Amino acid sequence: MSTNTLNEKEIIVGGWSPYHPLTAQDKAVFEQAMKGFVGVKYTPNTVSTQVVAGTNYRFKCTASMPPALVVWEAIVEIFQPLKGTPYVIGIVRV
Repeated sequence: MSTNTLNEKEIIVGGWSPYHPLTAQDKAVFEQAMKGFVGVKYTPNTVSTQVVAGTNYRFKCTASMPPALVVWEAIVEIFQPLKGTPYVIGIVRV
């Protein structure tokens, strides 16, 4: 039996990464998937990823509905297939 422990940077195969600041690629995926989305404005703050047959993204966002000053947190879930355009699979208000 191994006595090795996982450190925070190790990723379990099929598991979700810890939330981290967005990279340029993460921002591009978010912008492509949200293109044409109207109503609520979502601003991504951090992201967690899961590699499957493509990549699942969970973006922690600040959400607002301009011109109102009400702001809330939300998780925007996006799937990036191996080939094709990323798309939103769900939005959960936190």
